[in-house]
Amino acid sequence: MKTCLIVDDSRMIRKFSRQSMEALGFTVSEACDGQEAMVRCESEMPDVILLDWNMPVMSGIEFLRLLRRTGHANQPKVVFCTTESDTAHIEAAIAAGADEYVMKPFDHDTLHMKLQLVGVA
Repeated sequence: MKTCLIVDDSRMIRKFSRQSMEALGFTVSEACDGQEAMVRCESEMPDVILLDWNMPVMSGIEFLRLLRRTGHANQPKVVFCTTESDTAHIEAAIAAGADEYVMKPFDHDTLHMKLQLVGVA
């Protein structure tokens, strides 16, 4: 079974994303910031990460840069799920190693489509 880590400081977004990912057959875990996400990845690397940009402690982009530098053999697919919509943020996310980018608010179908694009759904 495929695994997903949802990294977002919003409990509501985590709940919605969890429901969507579980409906697609994923086993889901959650983290409320990049630092907690890194700890989870060190113990068990997920297949896919849904990642918010703006979070306390460690932002999504800081987490992603750190994750990609670890050199872990099983790098997960990372989909940024964020309100940041300008070109500079999107380019920075892709440069840091994001596989896809989805704007909040998003629905189940949009998320499913992005997961199909990166080959995990």
